[in-house]
Amino acid sequence: MATDIRAQLKFAETSAQKARLVVDLVRGKPVVEASNILRFTPKKAARIINKVLDSAIANAEENFGVSRDNLYIHEIAADEGPTRKWRRFGARGRFKPILRRTSHITIVLRERE
Repeated sequence: MATDIRAQLKFAETSAQKARLVVDLVRGKPVVEASNILRFTPKKAARIINKVLDSAIANAEENFGVSRDNLYIHEIAADEGPTRKWRRFGARGRFKPILRRTSHITIVLRERE
């Protein structure tokens, strides 16, 4: 039974839909390759997900004594978080709703056999 090494970020300030575009790029890849992909992806979500990946790698090295060369991304998910509802006033006494969406990002790493 392989041990799961987890890292999670809740309430990330990006929508789950935008985060999933980046998450799909690195699913199933070795962590060194995934980190390089995220470093050069020009999206805000890539920077956020890279920080969570670095945290998961640090957890693996510090708590389990696993080298980063033997790790791969077993599971990665970007789920919807709560939506803050904001408003901006518009013409003729109306107001325009603004939805500030958040997401929960979870990364599970495993060691290659």
